[in-house]
Amino acid sequence: MRLKNILIIALFICLCPCHAIASTHVLGTFGRTYSIVERDALEEIKEHASKIDWSKHFNKEKAETAVKNYQPENMTTALPRATEDRTFSVDMTYTLDFDIPDGKGGILYPKGYTFNPLDYVQLPNILVIIDASDQKQVEWFEASQYINDYKTMCLITEGKFWTLSQKLQKPVYYADKQIIQRFKLKAVPSVVQQKGQYMEVKEFDIENRKNSHSVPDNNTSLDTHK
Repeated sequence: MRLKNILIIALFICLCPCHAIASTHVLGTFGRTYSIVERDALEEIKEHASKIDWSKHFNKEKAETAVKNYQPENMTTALPRATEDRTFSVDMTYTLDFDIPDGKGGILYPKGYTFNPLDYVQLPNILVIIDASDQKQVEWFEASQYINDYKTMCLITEGKFWTLSQKLQKPVYYADKQIIQRFKLKAVPSVVQQKGQYMEVKEFDIENRKNSHSVPDNNTSLDTHK
């Protein structure tokens, strides 16, 4: 019986003329109405925040000091200053030490699979790595052809990034242990950039080279690490 009533109602809706449905309109307001008295949540948050003494919870000077003295935990030992101009290539081929699933219950790339990311991407940046605590290396970088190249990223192995970034008016980053190991860095200053399927590393002897800020000449030795 109940199913029969539902079918009758459904049939009535289907047969009802469209213009009858479209002709519905507001009949007016009946009964008493009340204004919304609940406060805006954002206004309440602002009011509450204005009453908090943030100086008790946030020490601006302490925070600024922490930023200026920041240094990653995985920094390696300091690299020595380069004693000769040297250029070598680094093979970036990587071997997976775990399986990469395909999301369907199978394996997309198995553990042990090797690939060279430089076969697929082009790295536009030039990495200049220096010891920021060595004033001569800082001066070398300021006088080099790299200082005004928009592609240059300055990384430091020692010293404070904040002090140097303020001096250069450029962002400065840390060359942590992983970066140094991946590019096989042995001395600074060094310049790293992509050359085809390899990353090229140039070490500069700023003490004995007449034009130490220039690129090494064609007689510079070339070692290839694969």
